[in-house]
Amino acid sequence: MADEQNFDLIVVGSGPGGYVAAIRAAQLKMKVAIVEGKYLGGICLNWGCIPTKALLRSSEINHLLHHLDEFGFKADNISFELDKIVKRSRGVAKQLSSGIAHLMKKNKITVFDGFAKLAGGGKLDVSKDDKKVATLTAKHIILATGARPRQVPGIEVDGKLIWSYFEAMVPAEMPKSLLVIGSGAIGIEFASFYQNMGAAVTVVEMLDRVLPVEDAEVSAFARKAFEKQGMKIFTSATVKGVSKGSNNVTVTIEVGGKEEKITVDRVISAVGIVGNTENIGLEGTAVKVERTHVVVDGFGQTGEPGIYAIGDLAGPPWLAHKASHEGVVCVEAIAGLKPHPFETHNIPGCTYCRPQVASVGLTEAKAKESGREIKVGRFPFIGNGKAIAMGEPEGFVKTIFDAKTGEMLGAHMVGAEVTEMIQGYVIARTLETTERELMETVFPHPTVSETMHESVLDAYGQVIHF
Repeated sequence: MADEQNFDLIVVGSGPGGYVAAIRAAQLKMKVAIVEGKYLGGICLNWGCIPTKALLRSSEINHLLHHLDEFGFKADNISFELDKIVKRSRGVAKQLSSGIAHLMKKNKITVFDGFAKLAGGGKLDVSKDDKKVATLTAKHIILATGARPRQVPGIEVDGKLIWSYFEAMVPAEMPKSLLVIGSGAIGIEFASFYQNMGAAVTVVEMLDRVLPVEDAEVSAFARKAFEKQGMKIFTSATVKGVSKGSNNVTVTIEVGGKEEKITVDRVISAVGIVGNTENIGLEGTAVKVERTHVVVDGFGQTGEPGIYAIGDLAGPPWLAHKASHEGVVCVEAIAGLKPHPFETHNIPGCTYCRPQVASVGLTEAKAKESGREIKVGRFPFIGNGKAIAMGEPEGFVKTIFDAKTGEMLGAHMVGAEVTEMIQGYVIARTLETTERELMETVFPHPTVSETMHESVLDAYGQVIHF
């Protein structure tokens, strides 16, 4: 009906940025529409964050089953059915996608199945399969179209021998050998999954260390752990070319000035993402695009009045929780609630490999570059009773403080379940907690979280258990 085509807010894209923004707007009594041409929940829920964690959980169980003797158990002829592992992962994604549909209905958000394009004057044209679905109008339009895997010339994804994360999540059979290009969170998570499932994995990273955005000590520790598991890692290495066989790929890499050829069953390309800025009508607007991402202020506002951008489309860090928070800030600013402008320094990063990696704030190198005098504390998992009891003694926590003010500048963790623990430090940074308040906080015993307390104590020469 015609009156249903006019809204207070239209959100283009239903990923963790888009659907959260839509729900927050509905809570604020706005009449909201969301336009989605593929699947509710976006890439994160359907092909990223959630299904990959389901796969990684299966790989963790596979690893544990092959180390049962360490816990006093025996089992023979342990095997897995790959199709069931993939089916479970897809089922988890489907369940949550259905949940988003329920949330849209619950919050009275109108969903349009199609692809949106700005048409000027607050208008959006929505089409699907070359057919017009609707013309929508709104005073405010939020673009949350996300991003896609970056294609490297000469190493383009073909879906058979060279995979993106899409193909890597639904393998028809387990490759015996695999090479991953790129060691960021996506690359390392897939490398960890396939290594734990029995594949021989090689990782090639152009920079001088794996997980290059993490603190150097964490990167070094993680690399040693991966290599101990059997993973081969080449850093400061460049892929010079690929040669495809009938069912394998020979990859030529250059490392240390020498070329080396590696033949594997499959290649995963994980070299970054590209913002989905095309075909959404940005031409002729004042929206500015830099390096495939839309430029915004602290409230998601673009250079075009009434047009906003959030999530991966609006640049790094490329994290689902960043997109969700950005969406809330954007909507509350539109509603006149005067939220704090969005900042990235308190956004945690998590990588769900084995061992897990998590961090927030400045690395030690960045803290030193800022010109501050710093205090650094560390505490190893081997000094923690719960970690030893769990059979997870490998890992450590590192905390960095401003020596003059006691401000916690950064926290970095590697080990079992650190992706769950990092939130404690995120809260501390958000509340501007000092080292003294953290020291006076009582941590439950026995828990792995006690390593967080001990790391703070260590920064000030008061560590107890190491």
